Amino acid sequence: MNDPKVSRSKTTRHLKDVMAVGEEWFQKQHWKAFPFQLKAWKAHLQGYSGLVNAPTGSGKTYSLILPILLEYIRDRQLWDLEKRKEENHKGLHAIWITPIRALTREIQYAAQRAANDLGLDWDIAVRSGDTKTSERTRQKKKAPQILITTPESLHLLLASKSYEKYFGALKTIVIDEWHELVGSKRGVQIELALSRLKGFLPKLKVWGISATIGNMEEALEVLLGSTYQSGHYKVIRAKIIKRIKIESLLPDEIERFPWAGHLGITMLRKVLPIIEQSTSTLIFTNTRSFCEIWYQKLLAVAPDLAGAIAMHHGSISRELRDWVENALHDGILKAVVCTSSLDLGVDFRPVETIIQVGSPKGVARFIQRAGRSGHQPGAVSKIYFVPTHSLELLESAALRQAAEEQQLESRIPYVRSFDVLIQYLVTLAVSDGFRPDQILSEIRGTFSYSSISDQEWSWLLDFITTGGESLRAYDEYKKVIIDEDGLYKVQQRSIAMRHRLSIGTIVSENNLLVKFVSGRKIGSIEEWFIAQIKPGETFWFAGRSLELVRIKGMEVHVRKSNKKSGKVPSWLGSRMPLSSELSHFLRVKMNELKLHHFDDIELQTLEPLLEVQESRSHVPGHNELLLEYFQTKEGYHLVIFPFEGRAVHEGMGSLIGYRLSQMKPLSFSIAMNDYGFELLSDTDIPIDEALQNDLFSTKNLIRDIEKSINSVEMARRKFRDIAGISGLIFKGFPGKQKKDKHLQSSSQLFFDVFHDYEPDNLLLLQAYDEVMNFQLEEGRLRQALERIHQQKIILSKPEKPTPFAFPIIVDRLNRERVSSESLEDRVKKMKLQFAVE
Repeated sequence: MNDPKVSRSKTTRHLKDVMAVGEEWFQKQHWKAFPFQLKAWKAHLQGYSGLVNAPTGSGKTYSLILPILLEYIRDRQLWDLEKRKEENHKGLHAIWITPIRALTREIQYAAQRAANDLGLDWDIAVRSGDTKTSERTRQKKKAPQILITTPESLHLLLASKSYEKYFGALKTIVIDEWHELVGSKRGVQIELALSRLKGFLPKLKVWGISATIGNMEEALEVLLGSTYQSGHYKVIRAKIIKRIKIESLLPDEIERFPWAGHLGITMLRKVLPIIEQSTSTLIFTNTRSFCEIWYQKLLAVAPDLAGAIAMHHGSISRELRDWVENALHDGILKAVVCTSSLDLGVDFRPVETIIQVGSPKGVARFIQRAGRSGHQPGAVSKIYFVPTHSLELLESAALRQAAEEQQLESRIPYVRSFDVLIQYLVTLAVSDGFRPDQILSEIRGTFSYSSISDQEWSWLLDFITTGGESLRAYDEYKKVIIDEDGLYKVQQRSIAMRHRLSIGTIVSENNLLVKFVSGRKIGSIEEWFIAQIKPGETFWFAGRSLELVRIKGMEVHVRKSNKKSGKVPSWLGSRMPLSSELSHFLRVKMNELKLHHFDDIELQTLEPLLEVQESRSHVPGHNELLLEYFQTKEGYHLVIFPFEGRAVHEGMGSLIGYRLSQMKPLSFSIAMNDYGFELLSDTDIPIDEALQNDLFSTKNLIRDIEKSINSVEMARRKFRDIAGISGLIFKGFPGKQKKDKHLQSSSQLFFDVFHDYEPDNLLLLQAYDEVMNFQLEEGRLRQALERIHQQKIILSKPEKPTPFAFPIIVDRLNRERVSSESLEDRVKKMKLQFAVE
């Protein structure tokens, strides 16, 4: 009989021995393992699941790659010779999930390097949407030891026959950049996949890697699901303070009447010396159109940068992005103008300099981008902030304080996303089938679906087998059958094939492929933009001036043009809302501005603008809400400044407009930015009376929101995404995608049928929930109104628009522009008109 004390002693000795192997390997690389890395190795080797919380550039990848390899070395030492021969390299040992493909290359390199040095003849493979069919087939026949993949590719593997056998040797699954996934439906995909893997692999270790976010504990609970309840997990915190230095590039002359986007390009000559003095620079822009503009303007001003500067955003072809990433890694490029496509911590050679053009609208995003410089443990990250209009200097000061205080945004997890669950159930039915009782138990172990009722579960099963109450008469929606043993399966090959092509939760505007007439691909562009361009006209894309030849099906055929003018693509949904954390510090800085506390150089620079604002109206303190009411030849303007961000202002603007219209028949044009919103009417607005009637009350808020907007139409638009994810509509085969208008009309048909005949349809109810929670941010709107209720209302009636109101008015003009007069010329006229003292 084995002595437990001897067994424990032996295990402890083997743990120390194998940890020493890891430390020795680190020493050979001239590294020293951080305490958090050693803790992660130990916890993993002891069989725990958990989360590694560490900043970008701190060595978090090796905190989990290495123990995966060390575990195999330790276990092999305990086997006898015959078992070593039998088990050597057999099966898939670990899966590493990454949210974007750009991360896979460096993770694969890091893992392969360590495996080779440790004497393991392991295959470290990548599987994503870009992986060739031949490589996928090879991986299926002989599984690699570590597979680096995406949430979508993991679900595709779950849709394969005999997937339990394929995953049979799996010991660890790592979810990298978990903070990026937790607040999305891709995070829900991960939850569901983990619930299934844990269902037949009870000893599976689940680890996440995450930067710090505001709701770390909740993010941990979402990741671990049932394991969180068991308490068998460890949280490893790096405790590495990432020092960040923020330097704003200040304009030579402050605009007293700022307008969005105008200032950025005028700052270009201040950016050039920074690029020239640095060996490598990342220039982050918030939108793809800004990325295109900055790349184009940099080359125009400094043509000697040609060949040393590149561009990287999500609509550029995968091949071109790969080249940029490799060239940046190899030190060929001096600068890259990019968007969030390079946000995540891809371990290139350390980038010397980061430049942020315009406010990133979030603290965590800003810190993530800053961390790309000094991308090594202990290094200082420096980031230059380039304002695109004067008031953004306030945001720079706010970002500095928020970063110092580590006040980071929360990532709100999706719950009860029935579209994702329906897709998952059909995935299981496509592979080996499933038994409802077993899967329901696993699903209830997830954070997202812990509250699912028996009635809802029955509705879901009925929906995938019969099409539900409304679609029962149509055979094409009877996707899943129940065999004589009670197994839910997909039998038709055509249904299975369509489903595999539709797996995923990423939705976007419809894109068209841009190609040269010769056939070479350039990238993709949104349909609504290219529809504005006529054949023979030019536009800028991927750093080139292109002439449109024709639009054929889902392809845009172009040729190179020598013209310097042309439209720059603008991508829908690219305007990021201000986060609640940043909006809080924006109000803090506004209060400092009011008190003339110019500790920040940015606030000192804004003094000329402040003087005009104070002389014409008022600068609100932290306990004040400013309203400005004035008349111009356009009509009556009511401008309100909650400083809560564009998304909240959109909902609040509609709400306040509706409440005002209940007092007097009024129609409004609504415009907003991150600082406030404007209600423009052609008749006098009864604002004094409205304030006496508690205009900003939270009473009957949901009712008033629903009446203030066309909630049915918003839900109908949202339903299109839900219909696609749940499989109600099929987007088409590769190369033969259905047109956007056909998909919209199909989803509208389903929406209207459910709305009229099945109002308790779970997908229909989900559409309304998502509009309220994510599009209108009802929760945050309620919090803002509650805060306003405690504030003093300052109603100012200036004779002319103020510096605070001006950028909101210009934003409206930009969207409503119908004349041939350029926006810049019109703004110049307005400045002359409004600036007269």
